[in-house]
Amino acid sequence: MSGGDPRNLLRKRWLGLNANGTYGDTYGIHGNNNESSIGKYVSQGCVRMHNVDVEKLYDKVQVGTPVAITYSYKSFLELTSVYGYEFKGYHLKEN
Repeated sequence: MSGGDPRNLLRKRWLGLNANGTYGDTYGIHGNNNESSIGKYVSQGCVRMHNVDVEKLYDKVQVGTPVAITYSYKSFLELTSVYGYEFKGYHLKEN
């Protein structure tokens, strides 16, 4: 089913990942039809996001963007330093 079709379990957006010898058609970052499943081990290797969030991300990511998927208790800001990425996100408020 095409993106945006209410019957499509992945909802409107799919960001394919070239992982484990695939070409972006097996693993991906996508929305879903059961938002309570986010953060649980319920997929076959995909990253599930809230639909509104994946739609925003989709508009910001270019084809070929490197992706690092990790399990960590570190903050996103800390992980950018670990992996050598420049943080170009929102501005953190100072207390």
